Formats: sequence, C-alpha cells, structure tokens
Amino acid sequence: MFAAERRQLILEMVRANGAVSLRELARVVQTSEVTVRRDVRALEAEGLLDRRHGGAVLPGGFTRESGFPQKSHLATAEKTAIADVAASLVEEGEAIVVGAGTTTQELARRLARVPGLTVVTNSLLVAQALAHANRVEVVMTGGTLRGSNYALVGSGAEQSLQGLRVSRAFLSGSGLTAERGLSTSNMLSASVDRALVQAAAEVVVLADHTKLGTDTMFQTVPTDVITRLVTDEPPPHDERAATELQALADQGVQIAVAGTGQSGVPAPEQLPPGVRGRREMPLPVQRGGRMPAGQFRGPGPGLGAEPLERTARVADLRRR
Repeated sequence: MFAAERRQLILEMVRANGAVSLRELARVVQTSEVTVRRDVRALEAEGLLDRRHGGAVLPGGFTRESGFPQKSHLATAEKTAIADVAASLVEEGEAIVVGAGTTTQELARRLARVPGLTVVTNSLLVAQALAHANRVEVVMTGGTLRGSNYALVGSGAEQSLQGLRVSRAFLSGSGLTAERGLSTSNMLSASVDRALVQAAAEVVVLADHTKLGTDTMFQTVPTDVITRLVTDEPPPHDERAATELQALADQGVQIAVAGTGQSGVPAPEQLPPGVRGRREMPLPVQRGGRMPAGQFRGPGPGLGAEPLERTARVADLRRR
C-alpha cells in the first residue's frame, strides 16, 4: 500500500471513530506502528487530525464521543486483558456498580462466573451480558435510554441510585488525566457516573492506554476519588502515557497494568517487572478512609500479592 493510500485510510478511520489507537491503525493498514506514527505526524501537519497519546483524534481539542459500533472494535485485546484484571478484584457475595461502556461490558462477561454477586448498572449491555448468569443478581437503574451507548441516563437513573451503598464501582470513560481524573464527552452520562461513584466505597477505573492524557468535556471522577486504575501497558515509545501513569501514581492512584498477547490473552512476560500475570496487584497506598499500606486484600487466597514499588514500576515503563 502506498503512503497516500495509507494516509487516506487512516484519515477515514479517525473521521469514522473519533479516536483510533496507533496499534489499531497499524493492524488495519498492515504496517508497523513506526510507519503509522510517521503518517499521523504528516496528517497532523496538514491540519487533518491531532495526535494524542498512542493514537490519533479528530482535530479541534476535545474529542467527540464515538458510538457503540465504533468503540466495540477499538483496542479489543487491551479491553479483554483489562477486564480479566478487573474481574479478579471481585469477590463472591459482593455488591458492586458497573457503569456503561465497551470495557465494562467485557468485565460483565467475566462476572457471570462469580457466585452470589449483585450488580447494579445503568448499562443494557452489562445487563445483557449477565442475563443468563443464574448466580448473579442484576439490578437496573431507571432512566431514559441513550441509544448511542445503550445506557440509562437522566434524573430517573440518578434518583434510583440515591441511598445505595456498595463496595466498588467499576467505570470507564472517554479520557483520563492526572489533573482532572476521568471524563466523558456527554453531560447526561457524566451525571449518572457521578451518582454511581457516590454509591461506592471504592472506585476502579478501566481505561486502555489510548485514553491516558486525553481530556474531554465533562469530569466524572476526580483523581483523588479514584482508588485503582486498571490499564494496559503503553507502547515502548509512548513516554507521555507513561508520564501520565506516573502522575496518577504520585497522587495515590493504585496502578494495575494488564499485558496482552497477540491472541488477546494476558501475557505475563509482557507486563512490567514485578507484576507476574494478571492477578497480581500492587499494594494499596494509604489514603483517607481506605486500607493502609501493607494490608492488601487480594482477589483470593493463594494468588500471591507481594509488595511492589509502584513508582519504580511506572518509571520502568518510561524507559522503554
């Protein structure tokens, strides 16, 4: 494929999806990420798109929100690995809330195996994934259906969450920065996500590396409220994403990095040093009202959660 053809295809993908990772672009145009990065740089110079951490977006600052059909085909291997790590945090008999999104949909598919679980959600996709799980109770919020992401929003959804208290909230969004935390492009979705956060003792954010450093219009979860971030390992060249991870870690966010093999199965050998496989998590950092350092409650007995040096681990990402 000639350079002009590649760049036209890249431009069409970004226009269709709003934001596309370098990994996905390289896969579609069947070339290396180095070549794709060069193409993206050339298109940015022409004002046709903007570069972001590990990807490309529509020009003009804040990215617009892509619909479910587009999102469902982006970073699929990364979302699978992130969902595996997040699912290992959930224990038998827990009550949790799960927000809307394609990554949380992947998480829901894995939660079907957790007995005695209660899942409160405003997402039709999450509810559908758990519909045939006999040992899981699903509670839907009220609200008005937002067709672009199959989520219930509005005052009905927010009011149904009043007085609710669960152990954890699992949320995703359109962007994540250390400065503003998690954000999304839609005001109604942001409002419901804030209500989900208010119902939970801990907040777990699920975000692949393409969302790191991306800021969108409406803040949903401030950084100081995020307990854990589950993400995938940024590409070796993506120093800005690694810098964002370091900034989040410096603010007390626990970082769990999932590795992906080409098949989409977590690959322990690709994880940062000190993290052996998807089930091992770093020790919590002491923050007001949360577990003090050294008292990590892992996903289950025998999984071997050992003390890890978060700063050194994230710094190692920056050197790659």
